[in-house]
Amino acid sequence: MTATPPGLRAAILALPLALAAAACAPVGPVPTATLPPDAVTGAGDPTRAAIIGTASAFSSPDRLAGRPAEAARAVANYEYLAVELPTGPRWRGFTGTLEGQLLEGRAELRQALGIAPDAPPQAVIDSLYAASRALSAGDQAAAERLLSPPTYQGGGAATLQRLAALPPMPRVNVAAAGAAGELHRMDTQGQFRSQGADSPGGAGYR
Repeated sequence: MTATPPGLRAAILALPLALAAAACAPVGPVPTATLPPDAVTGAGDPTRAAIIGTASAFSSPDRLAGRPAEAARAVANYEYLAVELPTGPRWRGFTGTLEGQLLEGRAELRQALGIAPDAPPQAVIDSLYAASRALSAGDQAAAERLLSPPTYQGGGAATLQRLAALPPMPRVNVAAAGAAGELHRMDTQGQFRSQGADSPGGAGYR
């Protein structure tokens, strides 16, 4: 029988350790996203407001029809929730199926608006809020410049047209309604109150 070369024998013995190390190695930084200060009026909790407002905004296409400024904020809020709810420690009590629903909805939303699939969520959030401010100020040209390639693949004018006439997006609706349902469930069960002032239902957020 042919003897195994020493170098090959060492490599074989080291293989289980290498596989274990690879399995335990971090896959990359946990994604984060934030909303701008004007995402909510007053001292309310912006994430709670985004959950409730997004569920309402996407419950029917008629809600945002002909209102691109509001639609831009709603899309930005959804982008934020798709990052914050699966990773933020405040929301760890939400059902595990919600993450997949949020990501499916985000893919559907980006396709409908022509947003690049690999666009960083924070860049999408910031540009949509800025475009919403420009539209509210009556400066459509500025809004178009803010919604330009490569993030917005069709360009600013086309993106504004899409924001003004969003199609039905069932996956977005399911995910947004699911997030609102989870928020209501945990509020009803008093789980946020039991987590203290740093929780969504704690003294710092009500």
